[in-house]
Amino acid sequence: MNSRSERTAADPRLGEAHIERVGGVVLVGVLHDHPASVYRVRSVVDRVDPDAVALELPPLAVPLAVRQAADERTPPTLGGEMSAAVQAADTDRVVGIDGPSAGFLRYLAAELYAERASADTVRKVAAGLRSVTARAVKRRAAAAVTALTSVQLAVDPPTTYDTGRTDDPARQAEEERRRADTARSMLRTFAAPPAAAVRRAARERYMADRLAALGGTDEVVAVVGLAHLDAVAGHLRDA
Repeated sequence: MNSRSERTAADPRLGEAHIERVGGVVLVGVLHDHPASVYRVRSVVDRVDPDAVALELPPLAVPLAVRQAADERTPPTLGGEMSAAVQAADTDRVVGIDGPSAGFLRYLAAELYAERASADTVRKVAAGLRSVTARAVKRRAAAAVTALTSVQLAVDPPTTYDTGRTDDPARQAEEERRRADTARSMLRTFAAPPAAAVRRAARERYMADRLAALGGTDEVVAVVGLAHLDAVAGHLRDA
């Protein structure tokens, strides 16, 4: 998997629009919880055999994905493409590259300053940060409960789609493409509120810089949302 042109199109779920290599980092774009994305992540991790797996999760949420990956079922019942990536990897090095974290706060502050954000935007960004931090703490607590009791907690109910993992690969890929195209059309049609735009820009720069540090000498597979794939890859090339 040295370039887009070298990847096979035999399975439509492994299309070139969803996978990008930049140096030692192989980015896998996903639609969260979609069966085509789960398959793609497992296939790429198995093929690359990375030294590390990087997830679009805050560090606090990584232990829950690791616990979910310990499921006897393949792919795991819970955790979608994140736990599937961990389960497929022959490495214990699993890294959360998204915020919130101490490092991410610096990127968020820098983005607010660069955009000369209004007081209202700053308040909304802070409110959003509190929300995602609370969710990350909830995931960390669920991982602790699972470790003590072996009870798997469904902290985030999985997204349901019109196709399942036992459906034909072409049907899975087409349904995923349709969902992704709809999301992109919405983004092009409606401008994101300033607070959302600031947080998205900070997240993409932060994830790219984290991956640049990880992929300096090691082979890394990074699982990121399809909506962030191009921006993160672009920042990585500029790093």
